[in-house]
Amino acid sequence: MAKVVLDVTMSLDGFIAGPNDDVERLHDWLFSGTTAGNSNRSASVLPGRESFKTSGGSTEVLEESFKSNGAVVMGRRTFDIGERPWGNNPPFQVPVFVLSHRGREKVVKSATTFTFVTDGIESALKQARAAAGQKNVALMGANTAQQSLKAGLLDEIQIHLVPVLIGDGIPLFEHISRKHIELERTRVIEARGVTHVRFRVVK
Repeated sequence: MAKVVLDVTMSLDGFIAGPNDDVERLHDWLFSGTTAGNSNRSASVLPGRESFKTSGGSTEVLEESFKSNGAVVMGRRTFDIGERPWGNNPPFQVPVFVLSHRGREKVVKSATTFTFVTDGIESALKQARAAAGQKNVALMGANTAQQSLKAGLLDEIQIHLVPVLIGDGIPLFEHISRKHIELERTRVIEARGVTHVRFRVVK
């Protein structure tokens, strides 16, 4: 069965975006490396992801994520903010399910189809799992992550930890649960400007 994996970049003080949804500093590791997403080395792995430029361990982590993900679940706010910068060839290249209170017809952009789900996180994950087959379902957005944690539906967390204190913005772990959620660290990869840490959610 597909695993549900939260894959997100976060500041040391726990924010996934700064004021006014600013992510430039947090996402710098995706664009300041030496290996381009459309290089000979990774062209077959990263179609539609030509703007990415990573180095060393970050390249391996990014390629691994794209290879292992068969579907994505995100919040409507994440979609609304990202739709324009993603352009007509979004980096996902897999089915994307958008949690929303507002219905909308499917949006098809290149190899990515956005389906809007209005009946909750369980429904979105069920559809995403069916679409992903044996691959993972990746989560995007703080609210989506929080809903999944509270419902006990999250299997793994991969944090791309950036050594910066943002001070304000969108916190990742807020309103999750009054109970402890135990995690088991399974991997740490140091890279230029970021540390990639992976955890298993202990259930």
